[in-house]
Amino acid sequence: GCARDWDGLTCWPRATFGEVVKIPCPRFFEEFTSFLQRNCTQEEYWSEPFPPYTIACGFDEGSSKGPEDQKSYYSAFWRVYTAGYAASMTSLITALIVFAAFRKFHCTRNYIHMHLFVSFILRAVAVFTKDAVLFADETMDHCLMSTVACKAAVAFFQFSILANFFWLLIEGIYLQTLLLLTFVSNKKFVWWFIFTGWGAPTAVMFAWVLTRIHQQNTGCWDDDENGVVLWIIKGPILLTVLINFIIFINVIRILVHKLKSQEGGGKHSSHFVRLAKSTLLLIPLFGVHYIVFAFFPESTGLEARLYIELGLGSFQGFVVALLYCFSNAEVQTELKKQLCKWQHQEYLTFTHRHGALSRETSPVNYVTQLSLLDKISPKRRNSVLQDGVTTV
Repeated sequence: GCARDWDGLTCWPRATFGEVVKIPCPRFFEEFTSFLQRNCTQEEYWSEPFPPYTIACGFDEGSSKGPEDQKSYYSAFWRVYTAGYAASMTSLITALIVFAAFRKFHCTRNYIHMHLFVSFILRAVAVFTKDAVLFADETMDHCLMSTVACKAAVAFFQFSILANFFWLLIEGIYLQTLLLLTFVSNKKFVWWFIFTGWGAPTAVMFAWVLTRIHQQNTGCWDDDENGVVLWIIKGPILLTVLINFIIFINVIRILVHKLKSQEGGGKHSSHFVRLAKSTLLLIPLFGVHYIVFAFFPESTGLEARLYIELGLGSFQGFVVALLYCFSNAEVQTELKKQLCKWQHQEYLTFTHRHGALSRETSPVNYVTQLSLLDKISPKRRNSVLQDGVTTV
């Protein structure tokens, strides 16, 4: 029969002589209703796919791009989200160092921010790791690839996504608690948040890995999943997105109420501006943009989904670091103080060194040094001794 074959777009399973294999269009394409077929010929070679990809998967010569153009498009998109994750990781690591270095920023709010930063960093590292392991070699046979390394890379990728969504949820819960109950900064709450933010994703991943091993241990665990395996990951993510969206709406409602109650005679335009700014600040923190496609099938609006979940999502960490660290007035003030302190220390060091150098090269100091050398020189000592003997 015909061995499993990777044609660059789809993995075709092993087939017996004369068997016709029928598979749906891959996720690479936007339409999923059509099917492709290949026949295992008498010479035990695979026939060409029929209908061709350009026809079966919704691409015709006159109205749409062919597969090669589509691959080029996704390659350009890969560059965009790689740049986004690189920018996010760099800015988040810097923000993490700032919060950790200054004792003034050691509080419950910033502890939660720091864990959220770490989850974004892990997500970026996981994306780079997955791309390096699975897609670095274009000649790799994805049908036969099933190593521990590639499975670990995919599992780490799934864990980072889960952890990121759970910490977005914790940010939302904490903010709503602050607005409703005048939350007291206590370390016990931080430990509960840490346990939930990292413990829940770990438990979900443990269940997913065990299910994968016993029910669908195929490929690198990056193929299409059956219902049970898929919903072990997708279920908790959808739940966090839904809860966070509800919290987001409630927080906006609370902000509207508070803005109306403050200075009732104020201008409505200023209230609207403050509300708009608060809303824009909360969108990346809550991950509200994920709600757009959260409850639609994977095949719905693939191109728009890529722009929102990969394009915007890759820069989400950068935006969060910018808004909640670098644009924070308290952080800017502290950084300016530290910069001024460093400049003052440099100035004092410079003046001290310059003063010491000036004293060493001063003419008066030079004459003094000569007189000291003259006093302790051997010739001077002998002359003094001879004068003393003569006197005696």
